[in-house]
Amino acid sequence: MTSTSHVPGAAAPTASSAAAPAKGLSESTVRRLALGLSTGALTWSAVSFVYGFDVAGDPATMITDLGALAFQIGAQCLLTIMLRTGATGVSRVARGMVQVERVLMSLAMVWSLVHGLFPAARDTVWLGILDAFWPLSMLGMFVLGVKIAITGRWRGAARLWPLVAESWVVVTLPTLAIFGTPVSDVVGATHLLVGYTTLGLILAFRPDLVRGGK
Repeated sequence: MTSTSHVPGAAAPTASSAAAPAKGLSESTVRRLALGLSTGALTWSAVSFVYGFDVAGDPATMITDLGALAFQIGAQCLLTIMLRTGATGVSRVARGMVQVERVLMSLAMVWSLVHGLFPAARDTVWLGILDAFWPLSMLGMFVLGVKIAITGRWRGAARLWPLVAESWVVVTLPTLAIFGTPVSDVVGATHLLVGYTTLGLILAFRPDLVRGGK
């Protein structure tokens, strides 16, 4: 049997290297996922500029829900990058945060799909329960943005821009409460461009920033 201890120059594995996330996420894959994020956010932003975020009656409801679904698919792309690069840290708890958010976002995606394509289900109790996962998933994204900034495994703009992007819920909802729908629609749609769309472009052009620094 050959051991690394018998091979000149071979280094024994350390606890930190064993805990680090797999480096199997290539830069080309990061770019594709990041462009998925930008495309989804741009789609929802464009739809929101036209229809707003709170509409009633088809086809506007269907279009806005499917636009939101495109964003949620993009957000799942972002979560994949986070998980595979250990953006929130390499501990079980830190990685579990991303997994929990993926579940919250998936449930919110079910709401968007059903609410958009099946009008008869819009007033059902079970769909109303699923609706709660929309704000919960967005709050979860904000928590992840804070964790990424504190952890510091992503570098440069990639470390700070997730917090900008994922502040969407803490910016848009207070704007809605204070200024009403027309203002919050513009603020929310613009925030998607400045936040998530730009974040996707940052990661697409600089995938090296998410390779893990600590």
